[in-house]
Parts: sequence; structure tokens; C-alpha cells
Amino acid sequence: MSSRSRIRCGLAAALPALVGMLMQPSAAASTEPPPSPRSSVSVTGRPYGVAISPDGGHAYVTSGWLGRLLVFDTHTKQRTSHVQTGESQDVAVSPDGRRAYVTSPSTVFPMVSVIDTATNREVGHVPVGHGPFGLAVAPDGRRVYVANAYSDSLSVIDTASGKVVDEIKVGSDPVDVVVSPDGRRVYVANSGYGTPTSVSVIDTTTDKVVGRPGRLGNFTYGLAVTPDGRRLYVTDLMGTVSVVDTTTGKTTGGPVPVGSHPKDVVVSPDGHRAYVTNEYSDSLSVIDTSTNKVTDTVRVGGPTRIALTPDGRHAWITQSCCGSVSVIDF
Repeated sequence: MSSRSRIRCGLAAALPALVGMLMQPSAAASTEPPPSPRSSVSVTGRPYGVAISPDGGHAYVTSGWLGRLLVFDTHTKQRTSHVQTGESQDVAVSPDGRRAYVTSPSTVFPMVSVIDTATNREVGHVPVGHGPFGLAVAPDGRRVYVANAYSDSLSVIDTASGKVVDEIKVGSDPVDVVVSPDGRRVYVANSGYGTPTSVSVIDTTTDKVVGRPGRLGNFTYGLAVTPDGRRLYVTDLMGTVSVVDTTTGKTTGGPVPVGSHPKDVVVSPDGHRAYVTNEYSDSLSVIDTSTNKVTDTVRVGGPTRIALTPDGRHAWITQSCCGSVSVIDF
């Protein structure tokens, strides 16, 4: 086992204890969350990644243990199909809804599977760097950006040719990536197990790293950008969310205290709310983006990834520990 792997495994085992010691008291973490209208979708295996089609009609969920991409009808919440992809981690859907992309962090053949959503069949796969985790599709659908945790790099896939056209060195252990609404910037969360964390900012016209906001926490993990592109929300696994002004590259105000081990974050389509999954607190924090304060907390068992329907009225939240997906109505 490499030194990096030993560090990663050791920190993963110690992280729950560290969170308990270092987590600052907050209303979001100390009060019992109220119930919320919801339904639960059973998923065989370990559900992790989730994405919603642009028309809001389908939800795509990765099931890592079974190596499948599961397809659900969002209206009936029934599974309609599945695609065998090999080991699966995260998923993203193209802006036109015609393709789904799934990362497979296999140590033997790390790749991104390309799925035709009309037929729910794999139509290609693209070799990428080692340990592909998070990924995002450009607003014009021409590029897919893949964070390779074990290569400390970002693969850039040309969707027309189905080939990697660039490999960009970023920070240590990148795990998540988002693209600005105008497609001009890509933000990469470098979780930095054993080394300083950071967010890499990439200019998509040159595929060069053009900046890194200041230190944002101890375990940078999830990213979301507001619809106007002006702010970036960054989760820190130690229990906070930082807000970055994308124009200046500086944080605005202090970190927002949320629950324990905040894994993922999304911003509502109208930009008014940010939703944060707190894996170890069994909760979802709701942040008012005008004040950057937690205004509500919802009970959800072991939440990991979250995706919103295009109208912002429903959230699909994977629960890796529970083998299910919660669907919450706002």
C-alpha cells in the first residue's frame, strides 16, 4: 500500500472522531430536525451519485456494489431500467438529456461510461486518470470534466470524439467539480487527505489553472455554484460551508456552521437556497443564500449526494449507508 493510501485509510478511520472533537456547536447540529414530506426509494447495493434529467422526468442513481446505473421515473418513483457499467461512483447528465456519464474508479481500468438515455445502453467508455470521482458537463455539452482523486488531475473529455483532450494538474485528491453557468470557469474541490486542501479554478478557454481561493477548511469536498455564477459554495467535512465570491476569489463572511461531515451541496434554480447533506448528522441543512444562515434542518438518514429537479421543488438524496434514496418535497 502506498504512503498516500495509508494516509487516506488512516484519516478515513479517524475522521468521525475528529469531527466530534472539532465540530463547533450550532443550531443546525444541536437541534432535532423537523420532519418533511418525503418518500423513500429502495436501491439495491450502495447508492451514491444522483442526477436529474433536464426535463425532470428521470433520476439516475449509481449503485456501486452492483456496478449499475439505475433509472427512475421521478413522477412514479419507480425504477424503469438499469445499465451495467462496472464499478460506478458518480453520474452527470448532458444539457440536452441525451447522454449520461458515469465515473468508474476501478484500479484496473478507470473510466467514464457513456450512456444513451433513449435506449439506456452503454455506447462507449473513455479511459481517464486514476480514481475518477466527481464529474460535470459543460453547459454547451461539448466537454465533460472528471476529477481524478488518485492522479491529482482533471480529465477533459471531448464529447464529440469521446476522447480525453487534456489532463490538467490540480491539487491533492480532487473529488468534486462544477462548471460555471457561462462555461468559462471550472472549479475543482481538492480534498487533500494528508495535505492542504484547496479549490482549483480553471479557465476553460486555455485549460489552465488561473487561481485558488484561500484556505477553505480542513477537508474540502462538495461544490455548487449559484445560477448567476457569482458565488461558490464549498463544504468542509469538519462541519462548515464556505462561500466564495467568484469575481474576487475571496470568501464572503465566515464559514456557515452546518451538520457533521457535510458531503454535498446544491443551489436551488432560483438561487435563493443552498442545500447541504450532513452525512454523520443524518440531516439536510437549508441555507438562505441572501444571509448565508441555516434556516431549516431536515432529517435524512446518512445522506451523501443530492440532486434537485429543474423546478427546485423536489430533492433526490442518496443514502449509501441505508441502501435507499429519499425524495423530499419543498
